[in-house]
Amino acid sequence: MNSAQILERLVSFPTVSRDSNLSLIEFVREFLTACGASTRIYMDVGGHKANLYASIGPSEQRGILLSGHTDVVPVDGQKWSTDPFELRERGQRLYARGSSDMKGFLACALHAARRAAEAPLRMPLQLAFSYDEEIGCLGVRSLIDDMAGWSHLPRFCIVGEPTLLRPAVGHKGKTAFRATCHGRAAHSANPALGVNAIHMAADFIGRIRDRQAAIERSGARDAAYEVPYTTLHVGVIQGGTVLNIVPSRCELEFEFRNIPNEDAPRLTAALRADAAAIAAGCGTSIDLDINHEYPALDTSPQAEVVELAAELTGHREPIKVGYGSEAGLFSGRLGIPTVVCGPGSIDQAHKPDEFLALEQLQACDAMMDALLARLRG
Repeated sequence: MNSAQILERLVSFPTVSRDSNLSLIEFVREFLTACGASTRIYMDVGGHKANLYASIGPSEQRGILLSGHTDVVPVDGQKWSTDPFELRERGQRLYARGSSDMKGFLACALHAARRAAEAPLRMPLQLAFSYDEEIGCLGVRSLIDDMAGWSHLPRFCIVGEPTLLRPAVGHKGKTAFRATCHGRAAHSANPALGVNAIHMAADFIGRIRDRQAAIERSGARDAAYEVPYTTLHVGVIQGGTVLNIVPSRCELEFEFRNIPNEDAPRLTAALRADAAAIAAGCGTSIDLDINHEYPALDTSPQAEVVELAAELTGHREPIKVGYGSEAGLFSGRLGIPTVVCGPGSIDQAHKPDEFLALEQLQACDAMMDALLARLRG
């Protein structure tokens, strides 16, 4: 099987984050076992999803880890011209959900694993396939928790999110919140007898927007990002039951995406202070809970892993990307020098008729050939 054929199999598994990825993981495990790899499975608590780690080559050596997620975003409500879970080639493009984000990279990694079995490796080729990346980089954490106790961590990590194979040395971190505003119900004929939870939420949103404006005026900046500062965003708000009752409860979900030199804990503390001040003025409360978070990636452009990625791809100018990934966890939690570098464009991700250019798949195969040559010494 070549990379395109492997990709055809991978996209046929509808591994939307809300569903199981076990069929794909079992296919990958069998594929890698046939290549002589040793594998480990990290099952979630419900037994419906799993991470997979695999290694080919001398286990006593520190290798190079290729990492990617198996889950994809839903296709609900999107108008596709083809079956999103059936790979179709048209005009030198490979169409399917996950083709770009990021099963194309996984396919190339598996093809490399098959070729790795053809000659002895001086350093091991290591692979990590995760779940639930699309909902906050959640699934990979059980693997990372285990890796924290290993005596031989990978020397480098390449996370294959789509970058058009340009090495990315930075991405923003993310903290996602749920704010629950507690008011006091009353008849709307005399609203002063109650505390309107929707009004509390509106006041809190005002504070969030004020903080965004202050960051834009004078906050930390990094010109390498398309949006060169930390952003705050409210995405969901729900409250009230009927028009003639002063609402006693309102929930909103919001996030910030911080550049690496932003003090994320300090911003979180400031938002908590804003919520507490609004609640105190109303004589009630606002609960502020973190739904999920992941750290920013901030790899030095002079790091050895960046030079490695440049040698493998031919792209010598590192970039920074606005989206998040698991790279910040491998780097921040484990201290593994990490870059993001994979085939395809993030502009295609999450859209109907997502595609991966065939030339990008071929270029990723070439990158893997160069990597195998390095591992063989």
